[in-house]
Amino acid sequence: MINLIWAMTKDHLIGDKDRIPWHIKEDLVYYKNHTKGKIVLMGEATYYSLKGYYKTKPLPYGTIYVASLNQDLNLDDAIVIHDVDQFLANFTEELWVVGGATIYELSLKYADRLYISFVKGNYTGDKYFPAIDFSKYKLTWDNETELVHYTLYERVLL
Repeated sequence: MINLIWAMTKDHLIGDKDRIPWHIKEDLVYYKNHTKGKIVLMGEATYYSLKGYYKTKPLPYGTIYVASLNQDLNLDDAIVIHDVDQFLANFTEELWVVGGATIYELSLKYADRLYISFVKGNYTGDKYFPAIDFSKYKLTWDNETELVHYTLYERVLL
C-alpha cells in the first residue's frame, strides 16, 4: 500500500524554498498521526528540511528512505535509494511518501491512497504538486475545518 500525504493550496502550492509556506498546527498533528513510526519515502531536500525542524531530535518515523541522485550520499538514520521507480514498483509493505515535489511526481502513478490537506488561504512559494488525474481515484473521506479541508482519495481498481 503506497500512501501519499501532503498539504497544498487550491493552486497546488506545497513549498517555498524547501519549507512549508504555512504553519497550521492542526494539520501538523494530522500529518504526525498518520506518519509517526511508519515507513516513509522522501527526497533529499525534504530530508534536510525536516532535519532543520527537528535539529538534534530524531525524525519521528520508522524506516526512512531518502531518494537522491547523489551516489555518494550516506546517512546515519536513513536508507538512500537512487531509483524511485524501481523502489516503488517492488515495494510490498505500507509506505508513506512525504515529499517533496519531485518525489510526489514520481510516486503518483504508484499511489493507492492520497491523503490531501487542502489548506485554505493564500500563500506564495516555489514548489507545486503535479497535476492529479482524479478520475483514477474516489473520494472516500473528508473533513473540513476553518483552516483545512482534509480528504482521502483511494485508487479505483479498473
